[in-house]
Amino acid sequence: MGSRSAAGSLHLPVQLRGIQLGRPIDILLDLDGWNVLGFAVLCGDESRRFLPYAAAVVSDDEIAVGSALMLLEDAGFYERRGTSFRSLLGTELEGGSLRDLTLDATGHVTGLEIERDSVVVSVPVPARAAA
Repeated sequence: MGSRSAAGSLHLPVQLRGIQLGRPIDILLDLDGWNVLGFAVLCGDESRRFLPYAAAVVSDDEIAVGSALMLLEDAGFYERRGTSFRSLLGTELEGGSLRDLTLDATGHVTGLEIERDSVVVSVPVPARAAA
């Protein structure tokens, strides 16, 4: 698999062997390293759970899990430690308004989709700030 749209990933069902367990409602990010931590998932029982990116297999038509136990309770714990992708949408970044992120297969953010003067352009992720 090549690169993938973060926004597009939010339209995929979370499934276990073809059975839908829920749907992603947000992507949690570590902005220091520009990596995906995981997905905030709204499950069929209306509970919110956290799915670590490393426990998921993202394809063109689903986010597959090997076990329902990978959907962790207390999503708020993880949401407080990561940055919400949805909260970043529309923010000013790199001279424009953030519209999407480009992710590689490992969950690393490889690019930003920025709208500048009504044109969407791809730019590399900002360099990490010195500590």
